[in-house]
Amino acid sequence: MRAYRHGIDLGGTKTEIITIDASGREVWRHRNMTPRGDYQALVRNIAGLVLEAEARLGAEGEVGIGLPGALSALTGRVKNANTTELLGQDFAGDLEAALRRPVRLANDADCFALSEASDGAGTGADTVFGVILGTGVGGGVVVQGRLLSGPNSIAGEWGHNPLPWPTDDERPGPVCYCGKHGCIETFLSGPGLALDHQARGGAGLTAREIVALAERGDFAAGESLALYTRRLARALATVINILDPHVIVLGGGLSNVKGLYTDLPALIAPLVFSDSCDTAIRPALHGDSSGVRGAAWLWPATSP
Repeated sequence: MRAYRHGIDLGGTKTEIITIDASGREVWRHRNMTPRGDYQALVRNIAGLVLEAEARLGAEGEVGIGLPGALSALTGRVKNANTTELLGQDFAGDLEAALRRPVRLANDADCFALSEASDGAGTGADTVFGVILGTGVGGGVVVQGRLLSGPNSIAGEWGHNPLPWPTDDERPGPVCYCGKHGCIETFLSGPGLALDHQARGGAGLTAREIVALAERGDFAAGESLALYTRRLARALATVINILDPHVIVLGGGLSNVKGLYTDLPALIAPLVFSDSCDTAIRPALHGDSSGVRGAAWLWPATSP
């Protein structure tokens, strides 16, 4: 049994590693810039982070990785990745060759959901839906402590469904990188909020700037954020209708909007096919660290 478990979060800008011991206590953390445009450099960077951690700790560990995509059940290679260097690559095989041991990979939103269900905002809940509201929109499903994958490795990918109950001015919707129009991600990601605010006459601002202005009482920013919240309510209502989770945990930069947790329940309830809606909506307990922690949890504490 290896002494440690490493979790790695491969982001578009930064790559982070944490190492936890058998009790789940964090013993090492480091991050660096993610190489861009060079697949082999990505592999070398991750291998280097693991080997650096092990040199400092004096022992090997299991390796779990959260990536912005998924592994194809057909080919074993990466699909659906917005870090395009990964597309079509045998990422698991190349990492195993570099590290000379098995690795486990999962979608970064799946890792987030697993972390929050294990010992975060979804602790003790039978069914947890973990949501990423950031540069993209992702999701993951954990049922009775186990990550749900499915035969297509896309469980929880709500961001690439159409925005529910679209109004006339929301059709056909913006073009998504996946090639379709009107995906939830194009409305509810940070860039989606920024583009929508600008298209409706607002200044060219980032999502973070729009939220800050709205919280200071700016009318135009407040209107954009209110529309964003109503759209989020529509999108989450369909998740509740299908999955009926006990807890929805929000992560990513836009999950820090405090008003979401007061406004969403009343907006969602009339849209759910039920006489009441008891699904709790909570912010992530582990914040920006949740995805990387979840990657470490891909290996049970008793792995051989």
